[in-house]
Amino acid sequence: MERKLKLGLPKGSLQEATFALFQKAGYAFRMSSGRSYHPSTDDPELEPLLIRPQEIPRYIEQGILDVGLTGKDWIEDNGVQVVEVAELGYSKATHNPIRVVLAAMNGSDIHSARDLEGKRIATEYVRLTERYLAQHGVQAAVEFSWGACEVKVPDLADAIVVNTETGSSLRAHNLKIVDTLLTSTTRLVANAQAWEDAWKRARIENLAMLLQGALNAEQMVGLKMNVERARLEAVMALLPALKTPTVSPLFSPEWVAIEIIVAESTVRDLLPNLKRAGAEGIVEYPLNKVIY
Repeated sequence: MERKLKLGLPKGSLQEATFALFQKAGYAFRMSSGRSYHPSTDDPELEPLLIRPQEIPRYIEQGILDVGLTGKDWIEDNGVQVVEVAELGYSKATHNPIRVVLAAMNGSDIHSARDLEGKRIATEYVRLTERYLAQHGVQAAVEFSWGACEVKVPDLADAIVVNTETGSSLRAHNLKIVDTLLTSTTRLVANAQAWEDAWKRARIENLAMLLQGALNAEQMVGLKMNVERARLEAVMALLPALKTPTVSPLFSPEWVAIEIIVAESTVRDLLPNLKRAGAEGIVEYPLNKVIY
């Protein structure tokens, strides 16, 4: 019987970034409609399911899913036992981690966890918030909110616990960050039994390697150039290469070709200096995967 790896993909704000990352890693997903929860894929051994990232850790722990992508915040909120295979540093807008924060209205009397005594807190992170309050010895009412917590302060709640990537939504609603409960990144996590299965573990490890390789490549570019041997030392001194640059002889014995991988952020300063040092025929090209 054909084996399948049941893969949970995050539906919602992280969906587009996740599909793009998988595309770079070599896996194509297609949606038949906006309401579908079963993307089609070009890998016959994958059985993807699109589901809210809040629920993915629980379904993985229960074995309904073998592996999936979700945030460290939702793993902590669910309090589940799963195998964390890889940390994947991407989010919906940037490559920065998100923060789960306690926020209150600017000008309010809430300046720390102690000031929450007897207050009302709206959040999607009910269990995480309750544990946070218990750690600080504070009694407060915690109510579940279906997102959009920012609009509830101050009329419906005194404070909120939400995730933020840039803080722009909090600022737009005149809210201040009082405390950070945790910093979270996207994780590839697996069911414990699936991880012990040799076939599934190999597929999961392949996924982790290719996804991490795709993320590595997003910040890197390749450079090719030709250099006269007499000027090779000056050019090589400029190269912030990944390990050692590749140097290959050309048909003319007086010339060599150099190929390197560099951080994309360095290229705008590096290329003019390479040209002045004697590099010619410089070509910059994008990368799909960089696997260390």
